[in-house]
Amino acid sequence: MLYQIYETQRSFMEPFAELASVAAKIYNNPTWSFAKLPMAQRISAAYELMHRLGKDYEKPEFGIHTVDVDGVGVAIHERVEIDKPFCELRRFKRFSDDSETLLKLKGQPVVLVVAPLSGHYATLLRETVRTMLKDHKVYITDWKNARMVPLSEGDFHLDDYVNYVQEFIRHLQRIYGNCHVMSVCQPTVPTLAAVSLMASRGETVPLSMTMMGGPIDANKSPTAVNNLALQRSHSWFENNVIYRVPVSFPGKRRLVYPGFLQHAGFVAMNPSSHASSHYDYFQDLIKGDDSGAESHRKFYDEYNAVLDMDAHYYLETIKVVFQDFDLINGTWDVKNEQGVVERVRPQDIRDSALLTIEGELDDISGCGQTAAAHDLCTGISATQRMHYEAKGAGHYGIFSGRRWREMVYPVVKAFILSHQPRAAKPVVQAVDAATFAPDPASEPAASVAATAKTPAKAAPRQDASSAEKTRMPKLKRVAEPALAEPALAEEFVQASDRVLAESVKSN
Repeated sequence: MLYQIYETQRSFMEPFAELASVAAKIYNNPTWSFAKLPMAQRISAAYELMHRLGKDYEKPEFGIHTVDVDGVGVAIHERVEIDKPFCELRRFKRFSDDSETLLKLKGQPVVLVVAPLSGHYATLLRETVRTMLKDHKVYITDWKNARMVPLSEGDFHLDDYVNYVQEFIRHLQRIYGNCHVMSVCQPTVPTLAAVSLMASRGETVPLSMTMMGGPIDANKSPTAVNNLALQRSHSWFENNVIYRVPVSFPGKRRLVYPGFLQHAGFVAMNPSSHASSHYDYFQDLIKGDDSGAESHRKFYDEYNAVLDMDAHYYLETIKVVFQDFDLINGTWDVKNEQGVVERVRPQDIRDSALLTIEGELDDISGCGQTAAAHDLCTGISATQRMHYEAKGAGHYGIFSGRRWREMVYPVVKAFILSHQPRAAKPVVQAVDAATFAPDPASEPAASVAATAKTPAKAAPRQDASSAEKTRMPKLKRVAEPALAEPALAEEFVQASDRVLAESVKSN
């Protein structure tokens, strides 16, 4: 009933929000006499703020059209590779007419980015994807709004999430031979489960797993999010946050955790900060600070766009991850696509390298929650595991913003590259540079590797343990990753140097 009341109120307010937008433009248009009235700028700013507070925020676009690869502009074509009832596997296909750049793109690692299904859309990782595209072939899980999925498609469970991730991994393996997986926040748990089940069956597992800011063990350094899940019973969540989708949507009558309730929860965590942000936006409009106002719009266009989650998935996540700690306790059973129940055993993973990343100031997933993956993945050798803590970074800072670009990404890039199969020396043939050549998706891994450049050899490193102590004070490492190729070792050292430089700069 609450969802229907909210939707009725939103529908009633929508025309007024649009009228406020029109009024804001009238009072801000210098060709109109209204703009010459006293206080016109303040009136326009007030109407604009009213419009922003009352409008409906739809799913944003990724909007990544080009990226710069070593000074060469590379065109990006976004397309849906696999369309599932509750998720799209989205690919960012790269094109270039520069022959040298094309050869470079062909041999780069393939990365599946598993985006969170926890309120916001996958576009929250827009900057993550844009940065990764410079050095990787990138795919992302783009989760759908549950209220737009008809009931005829069935329910969506946490087990389905795990099965989706496995299907996407297999898809990339069929095309390229193998891939790397990077999960951000909530999906670290189902992604680890997906790879564990594949390993237990003897399937080919991803070359590496990068897990960032996720609740692998929500018992460690509990945050406000963790405490809420523990203080409320499972039945409380079922009775207080689950509602049916109104009949005006394709998913009518589906039980969901509505997006508007999630958004209210986000704002309630820090209301004064949001109030200050909106007031600053009002002041920017009055002063004519277009850049400041546009920054506010971009942030809140993303922040205010939320999706409904299927009730079964949400309640199961609360129970499995935040209340019963099934992954940590070794009691998590997942039903596969054939209906067979399988036990999740992270200790069975042997052939995937593991990198965990945490933000020092993360108030969503506390310190140690992601690093707990190392205690579970005992089958992975110590030389294939690493942990990194980003100093001064909050939850969003580990995958967006300056700290992501300058501190976290160099480590991620070097780690993935160090576990990418050795590429054969390319046979460079004449290429028509005027041809608009794509980054191929249909070539098998051997063919892709055959066209990649072999990195130049680097001088052998000195004592590794002492070198890391001086080079990487911010890198809390489980063990040095296996860097079989000297050139890859040098790549990792360069990343370490950049991290050290950031440490000196910040201190």
